[in-house]
Amino acid sequence: MSLSQSALRPFRVVSTAVVQWFDADYAPQGPEKMRQEPDRVDWVRCIPFIILHLGCLGVIWTGASPFAVWMAVGLYFVRMFAVTGIYHRYFSHKTYSTSRLGQFLLALWGGTTVQRGPLWWAYHHRHHHQHSDEAEDAHSPHVHGFWWSHIGWITSRRNFPTDYSTVRDLTKFPELVFLNRFDAIVPLAFAFGMFGLGHLLGAHAPGLHTNGWQMLVWGFFISTTFLFHGTSCINSMAHLMGKRRFKTEDDSRNSLILAFITLGEGWHNNHHRYMSATRNGFYWWEIDPTYYALKGLSWTGLIWGLKAVPKTVLAEGEIADHHASVAAAHRATQVHPEYATLRRVVPAAAAIAVATVNAAHGVKPLPPIGVHAQVTETQKPAGASPES
Repeated sequence: MSLSQSALRPFRVVSTAVVQWFDADYAPQGPEKMRQEPDRVDWVRCIPFIILHLGCLGVIWTGASPFAVWMAVGLYFVRMFAVTGIYHRYFSHKTYSTSRLGQFLLALWGGTTVQRGPLWWAYHHRHHHQHSDEAEDAHSPHVHGFWWSHIGWITSRRNFPTDYSTVRDLTKFPELVFLNRFDAIVPLAFAFGMFGLGHLLGAHAPGLHTNGWQMLVWGFFISTTFLFHGTSCINSMAHLMGKRRFKTEDDSRNSLILAFITLGEGWHNNHHRYMSATRNGFYWWEIDPTYYALKGLSWTGLIWGLKAVPKTVLAEGEIADHHASVAAAHRATQVHPEYATLRRVVPAAAAIAVATVNAAHGVKPLPPIGVHAQVTETQKPAGASPES
């Protein structure tokens, strides 16, 4: 490399990064070469994230109003659904179906999250499932550490290009490719929309005590920053905190706390066991607001074909929970020996009660039921007629 080329290299790197802010597919040396670069922070790539976080400090000048604060909270959850229910459960896993128009509208909704384009998001998530907690996993906390998995990986040049070969089911739609390539259009339009809304409310609804700048700070900067970190908790924390129901090949875990933060994505171990289901909370007690919202959307006809969790997977999880409960009870008796007496008293009391009832009524005792016995809706009582 000549001296003049060496002097121009920093300028080319910076200019390339700036152009990529507006054209995500711009790669003068080719996307494959970028993906082969070592992992390191690209500080020019960090500028948009720095601006996003610094924008939150605008509250010092704009102040707060109840309307602006609640708008920020509402937009957090509305757009968290766009991340979980659209980018994740539709574009990444196709756990339900929609029309081409519906798909485009969902992509626009997802674009307001400021988390790049739908194809880039789907590509990285599919890659994560293929290499979860392995060296190739771009955001595994076990491989790269907490902070890199939380935010660092997205600042690396090697993770910037979209590998379109992994999302061929989506690249056949040019409108999706356009939104993915120019992924700054929707976020910028959303930011201007927040400012315009605040300006209109300030002029026509002064009782709300808000204005354009306040709505920009609360509705865009603050809400989006919290949304980004809430989403990133799945990358950085869902493989570190929580319980493992299923024995997956990675260290994915289930966490009720993360489920609240991310509208149901906290049931990460469930998801890694069976990623094709529309719901991540496999059982009724596992809160999954994203699934409830998708179920509601299916009643409107916008989406359909929600995929269920196979009964075999549910049964596997129930068995795992049973063994975990037995193991926990055993550990409790080791720590608290006084609990062990219950193991003798309770079965004895139950046997006496059953014997008393049987003696009084002359009923033959029921045979013991196995731990894993299953009863399905298709089974009928013995001796029942075919019509019963």
